[in-house]
Amino acid sequence: MPQVQVVDMAGQKVGDIELSDAIFGVKPNKTLMHEMVVNYLANKRQGTQSALTRAEVSGGGRKPWRQKGTGRARQGSIRAPQWRHGGIVFAPKPRDYSFTVNKKEKRLALKSAFSSKLLDNSIIVLDALNLDTYKTKDVANMLKAVGAGPKPLIVLPNVDGKAINSTRNIPGAKTAQVNNLNVYDILNCTNLILIKESVNKIEEVYA
Repeated sequence: MPQVQVVDMAGQKVGDIELSDAIFGVKPNKTLMHEMVVNYLANKRQGTQSALTRAEVSGGGRKPWRQKGTGRARQGSIRAPQWRHGGIVFAPKPRDYSFTVNKKEKRLALKSAFSSKLLDNSIIVLDALNLDTYKTKDVANMLKAVGAGPKPLIVLPNVDGKAINSTRNIPGAKTAQVNNLNVYDILNCTNLILIKESVNKIEEVYA
């Protein structure tokens, strides 16, 4: 079983923790991870883009000039796509870009993402995140002490208002709970900061 050191908020080592091979020791499946990233980004798309076709543009009901004898190309409408203010060819219309991925693939992709981070030495296990008040400076100092990098992801065991609001104003830093983790956020962060209690919950949920 892979072993990672546990640090406190000052960045000092306070012990070691063994991580489950079933989650942090699998061979990363790049294809599945890519599919989950595409799925996450597709599901976030609003799909509200819209433009008018030649059938929807106002005007152009009359033929601009007669068919023959003018020396000019034949035209049926001044709202055809080649005209200024004409309709758009294959105009985009509102649509839903989302698609589903089955549960087994989601689970394996998450395990692959965790294992990939461990292979890159990008997992930091924090003993506890104890905040007395809503203070961004405390979280910023902790991130600096543990060497979190420019885009850390702090994984909380439960919803913690103080931790979430104190991290919100730090550029690049994000928080997530164990039950709403996704592959995109895990791969996109420079370092994955797991609270010790979060590790136990992850192993309980995903093992």
